[in-house]
Amino acid sequence: MKKVSILGSTGSIGTQSIEVCEKHGLEITAVAAHSSIDMLEEQARKFKPECVGIYKEDKYKELKSRLADTNIKVLCGMDGLCEIASLEQNDIVLNSVVGMVGLLPTLTAINAGKDVALANKETLVAGGEIVMSSAKAKGVKIYPVDSEHSAIFQCLQGNKREQLNKIILTASGGPFYGYSYEQLQNVTKADALKHPNWDMGSKITIDSATLMNKGLEFIEAKWLFDLDPEQIEIVVHRQSIIHSAVEYKDFAVIAQLGVPDMKIPIQYSLLYPDRVECPTKQLSLTDYGTLTFGKPDYETFKCLSAAIEAISRGGSYPCLVNSANEEAVRAFLNDEIRFIQIGEIVSSVLENFPKTEISSYEDVAAADKAAREYVRGLID
Repeated sequence: MKKVSILGSTGSIGTQSIEVCEKHGLEITAVAAHSSIDMLEEQARKFKPECVGIYKEDKYKELKSRLADTNIKVLCGMDGLCEIASLEQNDIVLNSVVGMVGLLPTLTAINAGKDVALANKETLVAGGEIVMSSAKAKGVKIYPVDSEHSAIFQCLQGNKREQLNKIILTASGGPFYGYSYEQLQNVTKADALKHPNWDMGSKITIDSATLMNKGLEFIEAKWLFDLDPEQIEIVVHRQSIIHSAVEYKDFAVIAQLGVPDMKIPIQYSLLYPDRVECPTKQLSLTDYGTLTFGKPDYETFKCLSAAIEAISRGGSYPCLVNSANEEAVRAFLNDEIRFIQIGEIVSSVLENFPKTEISSYEDVAAADKAAREYVRGLID
């Protein structure tokens, strides 16, 4: 029985991961969340893991008090996340926390020799070089959970990696596909949180609306599959049925299709290489009838352009644009800035910071701090 620890267990990916674990009898050894102690307590009592972690330290005492009648160890803060990530009994760590907070637990799991099912985009966006080199040195596998990267991973199975020509990342286009820059001036938070296909947390939903999500996935793909930026093409596919594709040297294109349900890539990451029944709907192509494809609007959706420019420049730039985006999205969700300003803020980082090299976690942390301070200065 495979033993799994889940970081971000109360979020959308975390709860679906638990559903997959229940379906297939995987043992949940630990769960951790940012601040949702009600659901975390419920999960702890149901699955009786060895330990639970709460990132927000001001919630620690209450959670510990609630679980005082159990033998479950309660941890908190970054130290707690890292302890869970490195538990000796872990077979695999599923990291679905949101934001830069996910990087250090990923590195900790890798250094402990644990395989990682990765749903935390920022891990590879901000620290891709150090993460992938550490995984290689430790002989650790990183299984992508994002539907797009999982699709590419699946399409590569059974084929020679050196025969790959390029990958095709599909994008839903978000709720504002086809909008002009002028039309984006007055969109509201409620508008931005209405994703046409996926049910996700607020941060990633806003990232999808700005197309930053696809920019982050572009950077992730570069690291996961050892690609040059020129080998990555983004195609808008509104129906979210083709999750991504790969093109080989003979120009044959192989795609992975399925209903837009994250349980499929979650299950593949946890059970790889096995394929068994998944708790989701089957795909009926005739129900959809037509699949459409288009090009992204790089000029209007500035976040996407900024992310691609960042990885093309390399060094600290991917971390800088990611951290600037996190701060800008936080401000937008708190009604401090307008939607259109997210892309403007993220783009401005490219012109206001010099390139520095990233060779350690400390380098990433320094770039992250500098970008956040810069954005807060703009907003304040």
